[in-house]
Formats: sequence, structure tokens, C-alpha cells
Amino acid sequence: MMNDWKDRLGVVFSTNQDYNYEYDEPQEQETLPPRQQKLRVAIEKKGRGGKVATIVKGFVGTDADRGKLEKMLKTKCGVGGSSKDGLIILQGDIRDKIIQLLRDLGYTNTK
Repeated sequence: MMNDWKDRLGVVFSTNQDYNYEYDEPQEQETLPPRQQKLRVAIEKKGRGGKVATIVKGFVGTDADRGKLEKMLKTKCGVGGSSKDGLIILQGDIRDKIIQLLRDLGYTNTK
């Protein structure tokens, strides 16, 4: 990692020649198995130019695993979408289809 002074703001000066500043690495949360996930599927229209979007909330896991789930849902439903701020956003009102797909994958705590 680059030794940038901005990353060390608030650190007091050390006279120890051998001192090495340790950076706090953000750790991704481990992905829970599908049965333990508590996913919520909702419809949202606000802030989307009048278009409807289906939102999947509550996924606990790595960004890569959320991306895989998002890609699979988009492919199965034939729609576009994205993943942002821990949410999976899919175009259109496809809530019932998403809930059924998630249950088929083993996500039992889906509403």
C-alpha cells in the first residue's frame, strides 16, 4: 500500500525508527448461506424518472457474490439492472418472479 500522509491523519508522531504504521483494511463480510439470508424484495418508483424498479435488499456477503446473484437474476428475467450500495436493482415490476427464483435457489427467508 502506498505510504500516503492523508491515510495517517490523526496519528501522533513516533520517535521509534522501526515504527511501521498499520492501515485498517476494510474487510468484506463473509457470504451467508442462502437459507440464512433474509432478503426483502420491493418495488420502487421514486427517483427513477417514473420508471419502476424491483429492489432486492438485505444480502449479506461479498460484493463478488452479490454480483453473481445480480447477474443470474438479470439473465433469468431478461432485464437490465445494477448493484449499488448493497442493493440489487432490476428494471421493471418483476417482484413475483424474483421471489420465486430466490426460493428456487434456496433463499427461504424472502419477502
